Amino acid sequence: MSLAETVRTHVREHRSGMLTDLLFALAWVTVVSVLFDVLDGPQWAFYLCMGAGVVAYFGFFASVEAAREKR
Repeated sequence: MSLAETVRTHVREHRSGMLTDLLFALAWVTVVSVLFDVLDGPQWAFYLCMGAGVVAYFGFFASVEAAREKR
């Protein structure tokens, strides 16, 4: 199986999850960018908030999964 076929298969199998990941990333980057444009915060805090998006991502989807399991 070629690399292109492997990538196509992976995308076909995980399409909705990949779209959700992309939308979360776009929303997080947009919110943090707008917030720091308005507040004019320090550069280090901007990068810290961008990095916190990784923690927020896993926390958010872990809580969604926990809520689904409770039902």
